[in-house]
Order: sequence, then C-alpha cells, then structure tokens
Amino acid sequence: MNKTLNEIKELVNKADCILIGAGSGLSTAAGIDYAGEEFRKEFKPYIRKYGFDNLYSSSFYEYPTQEEYWGAWAKHIYFANTGRPGLELYKKIFDLIKEKEYFVITTNVDDQFYKTGFDKNKIFRVQGSYALNQCKYACHNKLYSNKELVEKMLENIDDNLKVPTKLVPICPVCGENMEPNLRKDAYFIQDDLWYKQSEAYENFIDNSKHKNLLLLEFGVGFNTPGIIRFPFEKMTFENKNWKLIRFNKEVMCFCELDDRFIGIDKDINEFFKV
Repeated sequence: MNKTLNEIKELVNKADCILIGAGSGLSTAAGIDYAGEEFRKEFKPYIRKYGFDNLYSSSFYEYPTQEEYWGAWAKHIYFANTGRPGLELYKKIFDLIKEKEYFVITTNVDDQFYKTGFDKNKIFRVQGSYALNQCKYACHNKLYSNKELVEKMLENIDDNLKVPTKLVPICPVCGENMEPNLRKDAYFIQDDLWYKQSEAYENFIDNSKHKNLLLLEFGVGFNTPGIIRFPFEKMTFENKNWKLIRFNKEVMCFCELDDRFIGIDKDINEFFKV
C-alpha cells in the first residue's frame, strides 16, 4: 500500500523511536551514479583502458600494479565518498526523524549519514568505508583515513592512470600493501568502533522491544539481504507494536502483508520531493 509523505510523517510522529536500514538504492536515488552518465563522464579514460562499465564491477578488476590499482581506486574513493558532500535526500531523511530517538544500520560505504547531520554514535556501517584504509592481510586492527592521500594521488596521477610509487600506501606494521576497508574477504577489519556500534545497534533493538518502533528501510535489495532486509522483516513479525516501511521501487517482496508492513514503490528521491 502506498502512502503520501504526510502520512509517513504522521507515522514517524506517533512512533517512540525510529530504526533506519539503508542500502545502495538510497545512495543511487540521492545521486551517486555507479553506472550512468556521471560515471561514464568521470571515468572515461578508465573505461577505455580497463573495459569496465560500472563502478561496482571495477572494484573487482585485477590491476597489474599497485600504481594502477591506486590510480583507479583514488578516483573511485573520491567520486563515491571523500570528494562528495552530503546529499539532499539524506538531509531530508534526517529532517524527517531528527526529533526522534533513532539508530541507523547501513551497508553503504559512502558515509552519507556521517555528512548529513546524523549522530555518528547512532550509525552502524556494517560493510566498512571508502574513506578508510586497512592492511590488506589485516595484520593489525587499525584503520587509517585516506582522504588526504587520495587527494595527493589524484593531483599526481600520470597519463597512464598510475600514481607515483611513493604514494602507494604500505602497512606500517607488516610492510604489505594496503587497501580500502571494504568487506570483500576474510581480511575485512572490524575495528574497535565497528564492535562498539554493533553493540549499540543490538542495545537499541533490545531497548525498543516494548516501544512503538518504526523501521524505515531504504533501497535494500538482495545483495546482502541477511544484514537488513530479512532481519527487519523478522523483527517486525515478532514485535506486534513495530511497523516496517519499505522504500523500494523494484523488490518489495513481503512474504505476508498486514497494516504493519507498508510498501512505498515510488522512486525514493521523487517521493521526498512531494
């Protein structure tokens, strides 16, 4: 059942607390274009050299050298995170819920929640962040900001899309290569902050068991449904005073529907323009 923005605002006002779950569809609607016109424009030389046609698939490209690896990844990181300000759609969502007790769990690695007013202590970014580097083999449990490094790389990249060897980051502990902190293999680092926010998420859920909780799920598909989509459904089924609103124009798929499960199949960005 589709509802208007005013009706959603009323449900937010009536809720005791808000749990937001966000996937890649939210950032796509907000304007981070992984495959469209902006991507093709910004990555034209990379597309020509390496042949990938979207930013996601470029993540798995096997670059022959670290200089090429970071030539591409510096552009990738800047495009999707460090060079991009907070986007309007995220700001509108914050304005919708900012007066409420809330928590955010997201699989996105672009840090838009950090940039648009949300309390960083109320955000659990499960899959990491483009803006952080780690040891490739996770030899120690520490993450490093890469914002300044990425800017230096982009200032010094050559015509072959390579960065200078002196800018290639090396692990200060074991001397191996470093890479962005993204969950892609068994070496993904979950640092102290990751565990702290994981615990904060669990505590928020536990403390909301007897409250009127409204779950807002934005743009979550089936890439990693076990993190947000399936748990949000299960928790709503089990807690009769909870409601789930799913914003998704492509994959609604409620197994059962009653008045506690609300589907919004409009484009998220267009919905919040109303």
